[in-house]
Amino acid sequence: MCGIVGYVGKESAQEVILQGLEKLEYRGYDSAGIAILEDGVIKSDKFKGRLSVLSDYLNDHPISGSLGIGHTRWATHGAPSDENSHPHLNKESTIAVVHNGIIENYVSLKEELIAKGYEFKSQTDTEVIVHLLDSIYEGDLLEAVNKLTKLIRGAYAIGVVCSKNPGEMVAVRNESPLIVGLGKDENFIASDIPALLKYTRDVCILENGETVHLTPEKVTIYSKDHEIVQREKFTVDWDVESASKGGYDYFMLKEIHEQPTAIRETLLRRLDENGKIKLDDIKLTKEDLEKITKVYIVACGTAYNAGLIGRYAIEKFAQIPVEPDIASEFRYREPFIDQNTLLIVISQSGETLDTLAAIREAKRKGARILSITNVVGSSVARESDDVFYTWAGPEVAVASTKAYTTQITALYMIALDLALTKGTITEEFYFDTINKMKELPEKVERILENAEDIKKIAEDIKDSQSAFYLGRGLDYQTAMEGALKLKEISYIHTEAFAAGELKHGTIALIEDGTPVIAIAGQESLYEKMLSNIQEVKARGAYVISIAKESKKEIEAQSDRVIYVPDVDDILAPVLTAVPTQLIAYYTSLIKGNDVDKPRNLAKSVTVE
Repeated sequence: MCGIVGYVGKESAQEVILQGLEKLEYRGYDSAGIAILEDGVIKSDKFKGRLSVLSDYLNDHPISGSLGIGHTRWATHGAPSDENSHPHLNKESTIAVVHNGIIENYVSLKEELIAKGYEFKSQTDTEVIVHLLDSIYEGDLLEAVNKLTKLIRGAYAIGVVCSKNPGEMVAVRNESPLIVGLGKDENFIASDIPALLKYTRDVCILENGETVHLTPEKVTIYSKDHEIVQREKFTVDWDVESASKGGYDYFMLKEIHEQPTAIRETLLRRLDENGKIKLDDIKLTKEDLEKITKVYIVACGTAYNAGLIGRYAIEKFAQIPVEPDIASEFRYREPFIDQNTLLIVISQSGETLDTLAAIREAKRKGARILSITNVVGSSVARESDDVFYTWAGPEVAVASTKAYTTQITALYMIALDLALTKGTITEEFYFDTINKMKELPEKVERILENAEDIKKIAEDIKDSQSAFYLGRGLDYQTAMEGALKLKEISYIHTEAFAAGELKHGTIALIEDGTPVIAIAGQESLYEKMLSNIQEVKARGAYVISIAKESKKEIEAQSDRVIYVPDVDDILAPVLTAVPTQLIAYYTSLIKGNDVDKPRNLAKSVTVE
């Protein structure tokens, strides 16, 4: 969840680390800190609050030195505070540690260390690491970290420097992501690629259980058995600008406007010269499909909402029953899984720990794993049998937008490919649907052209205590995602209801002026949806409807209407999602919230 940057080289470690942490603040922003070896002494500063608090302090009190580690935190153990911030140092300030993840056995380790006389200043599990290292260090930093990994349990990425080992840095990865950046007479560690793009495009991705030893001249990766690993470098082919705001006030707005390009890239990169879907990294044959008796779609948050739409598409096109589930719940209910099970997992970052746990449980029972992710070389991708990479580009805002619509696009393509392979759809239907999908980017652009109109709607609802989304069928799935977006960045309590369920209890929540956002994008359910809108309107609701352009009669039942271009029902979620994103964005903006970094959240969730 947190962000780590480390540098060993000849340049200013402070500058490199601060630049890198700025690109990782989406991973956590409760506090930030830095530790640099200066004239043989580790100097560390850390503060509660955004990275800017640390940066402002270091502008006036710089630390010189070319070896250091830094951290931006999302609190798990211990509230956000100066004391709980990373890095953590031992009593003599000779060892400094940054950590992402959770040490599961920290309580027993802490008790043992206290019994030995160690004093703790924080409430974090991370401080256990630095005192434990202090207790086992005998002059060889790499050997101490190797011993450490045998004593701790949990999900972690750890970076360590020691004043007695100048010019060296050691890092270890288990479950939590960690990459190595390769430079000329300098090397780096980081939690994610954007942190390093200003300095290098050449990276190595650490696998679970691997340790890396870095000096300015050399990087050596070791397996969990301490054998040297030969790892090919990966050259990043996107630039710093693609991970910056590009003239927009917030990353979220930029990423909303990048959706036409992202959808186009995800789709067109997978079409051959005949316009047929070519899934290079998915090798499901007709024989494979005939053996499959159970399909699960497993994900968290926004990715789970995309999976709900994927279920509709796979069931409609391929006529395969699909059961969606939340990753954090999936393995604990002991689902029926065997070698005839296909598990489809969705994760924007490819590092979501609950999703990875679901993969490992399913693989243990013999299931085939098909993953959809945006990050090449991520843990989810590496641990799957088949991979579909969305081509959304870097997504920085915590509230996911372009990752969501490209995940839906990916699921449509997988569903069509499975259906054609199985023979459950005709080639005519297959190509007709692909051609209609090709029109989606232009239709999203048309919605975005009217974004300012949606800003007026945000003004109407910004002071509301509660709001509701309604929908039927696929529109209900979109309503769930719309409600998530509004609540997570505007902090307005928002719930999504299946419109047909209103009369069974939830309509009691409607009062005069209650904002109700009604999604009416399904032709087959349109008339029923109109009746549901009338029901809430009669109870005093302030109704904002999202409907297709041809459905002008909805204006009579609504206070405001947002129109999207006409499209087949099955493809409508790509379009109807966009107004919900803009409603959330503008409401948060008008309320003065930090749109990109909503409170209590982080972009990549690498703890359970």
